[in-house]
Amino acid sequence: MNKYLKMSIFLCFVLLVACSGGKQSPIGFSLPEGDAEAGKVTFVELACNACHSTPDVEQLEGASPGDTSVALGGDVRTVKTYADLVTSVINPSHRISKANRPGMVVHKGESSMPNYNSVMTVEQLIDVVAYLQPHYVLRPYERTMYRVHHL
Repeated sequence: MNKYLKMSIFLCFVLLVACSGGKQSPIGFSLPEGDAEAGKVTFVELACNACHSTPDVEQLEGASPGDTSVALGGDVRTVKTYADLVTSVINPSHRISKANRPGMVVHKGESSMPNYNSVMTVEQLIDVVAYLQPHYVLRPYERTMYRVHHL
């Protein structure tokens, strides 16, 4: 092996170790697969539809505190990953839409969505995520069409 190949292999190894994130790294972490039908039941049982609606579960009328209404699912420009949805449920203030409406944010940028971590089981969480994820459809990238100029 020449010294450049050895150096390249060493550098790749160092980069991989550096990117792993150490003890706090999420690499290798995943939850079991959920049951979408059970997730729909949980979505309704936990009254998620007091503030949210999905294409197949309407929001409850008059149940939303502060008239908060957040539609879940539909066409999106970026993929809604499993991790995105899990994080949105267990830490709703992690990412709040820039299109905030009154009632969506309570205080100092915190989401008005209550914390369900002590109410929801892990099984309910993975089922709700399994229910929600198929409702998001990635909108295809639209390329800008330029006119061709002939010289």
